[in-house]
Amino acid sequence: MPKMCVHYIIGGYVQGVWYRSATQQEAKKLKLTGWVKNVENGNVEVLACGEQQQIIQFEKWLKQGPTLARVKSVTSKKLAWQELEDFIIMY
Repeated sequence: MPKMCVHYIIGGYVQGVWYRSATQQEAKKLKLTGWVKNVENGNVEVLACGEQQQIIQFEKWLKQGPTLARVKSVTSKKLAWQELEDFIIMY
């Protein structure tokens, strides 16, 4: 299975609803590496690296998010593979 990295911007009601924490849990469950962080404009930014099949599953999850979130948009851009150690919440 090919490895890949994807950068995401998630828009909607996604801050103050445990989106970052839930994203980290989902990423670790899928054995992905990368990071998640809030953006000043109210969006959430994510970098996820891993096997293609897990990235596909993760993207589906990002479009739903945790229970309290209301995701309105998810944009993505494929990036070159990066060897990262863990999936972290950035502040």
